[in-house]
Amino acid sequence: MKKLSLVFALIFFSASLALAQRTISGVVSDEKGEPLYGASVLVTGTTVGTTTDFDGKYSINVPASATSLEISYTGFTTKEVPIGASNVIDVTLEEGIQISDVVVTALGVKREKKTLGYSTQEVGGEEVTKVKDVNFVNSLSGKISGLDIKRSSTLGGSSNVIIRGSTSLMNNNQALFVVNGTPISNSLSSNDGTNGANQRTGRGGYDYGNAAMDINPEDIESINVLKGAAASALYGSRAANGVILITTKKGAKRKGIGVTFNTGVTMGNIDESTTPKYQNEYGEGYSIYKGWYGNGKGLDSFDFGNGPVLVSPTYEDASNGQKFDPNLQVADYRSFYRETGLYGKTFPFQAATNKSNTYYETAITLNNSVAFEGGNDDGNFRVSYTNFNQKGIVPNSQIKKNTITFGGDYNLTDKFTVGTNASVLITDGKGRYGTGYDSRNVNQSFRQWYNVGVDIQDQKKFYEDTKKNITWNPQGITNPSNPGKSNFFDNYYWTAYENFESDNRTRTLGNVQLTYKMNSWLNLTGRVSTDRYSEIREERIAVTSNDVSMYSRFNKSYDENNLDLFANFTKYFDTDNNVSLEGLVGFNARRQTVSTIIAQTNGGLVTPGVYALNNSVNDIAAPTETYVP
Repeated sequence: MKKLSLVFALIFFSASLALAQRTISGVVSDEKGEPLYGASVLVTGTTVGTTTDFDGKYSINVPASATSLEISYTGFTTKEVPIGASNVIDVTLEEGIQISDVVVTALGVKREKKTLGYSTQEVGGEEVTKVKDVNFVNSLSGKISGLDIKRSSTLGGSSNVIIRGSTSLMNNNQALFVVNGTPISNSLSSNDGTNGANQRTGRGGYDYGNAAMDINPEDIESINVLKGAAASALYGSRAANGVILITTKKGAKRKGIGVTFNTGVTMGNIDESTTPKYQNEYGEGYSIYKGWYGNGKGLDSFDFGNGPVLVSPTYEDASNGQKFDPNLQVADYRSFYRETGLYGKTFPFQAATNKSNTYYETAITLNNSVAFEGGNDDGNFRVSYTNFNQKGIVPNSQIKKNTITFGGDYNLTDKFTVGTNASVLITDGKGRYGTGYDSRNVNQSFRQWYNVGVDIQDQKKFYEDTKKNITWNPQGITNPSNPGKSNFFDNYYWTAYENFESDNRTRTLGNVQLTYKMNSWLNLTGRVSTDRYSEIREERIAVTSNDVSMYSRFNKSYDENNLDLFANFTKYFDTDNNVSLEGLVGFNARRQTVSTIIAQTNGGLVTPGVYALNNSVNDIAAPTETYVP
C-alpha cells in the first residue's frame, strides 16, 4: 500500500440495527464497596449484555425500550435495577446463598453444586438461540459472571473467550471447550493460515473465526462454565484457563416420536453512527496549490481531443483540494474510461450524493432446524438437522452452515448403558470482510483515503455494466498511455466480487461410551471420543487489480482422539444423605495431530479468472508445511 508513513490501521466493520439507544455506565460493588470484576450486566428481557472490568466499571448501550438492568455475580443475589433518567447507575450486590442443584462437571459427571470446591455457573440452551448468531459464543456475552468475550465485528469472525481475566501475553489464555465430555479444538484463524501474522500486526487479512463456532446452538441443552483450577484438573494444562462444558439435547420418554421445527429470520443494517462523516466543501486532492500544471487551482488540465479541460486530480485520493463549485465543469475519473460511455465528458464540480454508507447492504440471517426425538423405559434418541444462512452487509459476503446431530442412550441390561453423541458440521464462507491496512478492506479506504466526489452507486453501475475495474482512483493524466490503470484503490464492487476469499470446513465430532453400574454407589465408564476436521481457505486477487494478481491456498487437517476410563462413586453414610464421600478416579489417553500446507502463486496470474497454483506467471515457491503429531 501507499503512504505507510508510520501509519498502521486496524479497522473492523460494525454491523448492527440502527436503533435509538443511549449509553449507561456505572460501578458494581459488594456491600463493603469493593468492586466486582466480571459481574454480568444484562438489559432485562434481551440478549444485550456486558461484564464489568477490574474496577467494577461497566458501560452498555441500551435500546430506548429498555426498562431495567439485571446485575448478577457468582455468590451474590441477582439484582434488577430500573432505568431512569440518569445515564449513571451504580449497583451494590448482596451476598446470597447458592441454590443446591445438580450441574455437569468435568468428564460429564453430575454433582450437586453445593458439594463442589470450585465456582461454576450454568446457562440454559435457550439463552444462546434467542438471537441467531453465526458464532454461538457471542450469545454468552453478559450472561455468565467472569466470562469475558472479545468479539470481532467481521462476518463469522473470531470470539476470544476468557474466564476470570487475561493471564497470558501470548494469545493462549482461552478457555477449553468440551462437548458431551469431548474436548474440541477452538483454534483461532489469526494463529495460522496465509495471513495470521499480518492480522496480528494490523495489516491485511481475513478473520476466519474460531473453531468453536461450528457448534450448533439449536442442539445445546446447557452450558456450564467451570472457573476453578480444580474444575479443570482432569483436562490437563490446556484447561488452566477454565472449561466451558456444553451438553447437547437428547430425547425423552414419550409416546410416539416428537417433531420440533424452528425457523427464524433476522435482518440488520449498518449502524449509521459508526460510518465516517465527510465534509462536502472541498474536492479531490491534497492542496489547491498542487496541480499537474501548477495552475494554483488544485485542478489539472487535459486534452481529450477537443481542447484542454479542467480535470479533478484523480490520481490522488484525499479531499483537501479545490473548493467545490457546481458551476465549474471538470473531468473526473469517469472521463478516462471509454467503457462508461462518458469518455472526455465534464461534470459539475460538486460532492457526490451517494457516499460510502450506501455501499453496505441489508444483512439477512435465515435459520431453519428440524428435530425428531423419542424414548421409552429402555432408552432415548434425538436426531436433528439445521441450516443456517447469513448474508453480510458487504456485497458478495455469505456464510452457510449445515449441521446433522444424533444423540441417544440405551439400557442394554439393568447394569449396562450405552450412549453416543455425534455431529457432522459443514461451514462454507465466501467474501468475508477484509481487515487491517489492505486494499481488500474497503472500510480502510472509506475512513482514510476517500474522495467525497465519488458516487458509490456510480461505482456499482460501472462494475455491473462492464465487469471491469472502473476505479475512482485512476492514474489519469499521469499515465496518458493507460489512464484507466488503478493508482491506489480498485472499484469497491470489483473488490467485493473479484478479490474475494472462499473457505470450507467439514467437521465430525462425537463419542461412544459404555457405563457399568456395579452397585448403588459405584459406576464404571469407558468412553472413546473424536474431533476431526479438514479446512480449505482460498484467497484471490484478480488480473487488472491494483495489487499483483494472485491465488493462495491453505489446507489444514486436525484430528484428536481421546480414551477415558473412570470410576465414579457417591457413598452416603446416613439415611438423610447429608454425609457422603464422592470421588472420581480415571485414566485418559489422548492423541492429537495437526497438519497444514500453504502455497501461493508467484508474479501474478497467466490467465485471468483462472485461480489455480499452476496458473502462476513464475514458478511458485515450495509450499510451507507443518505437522504436529
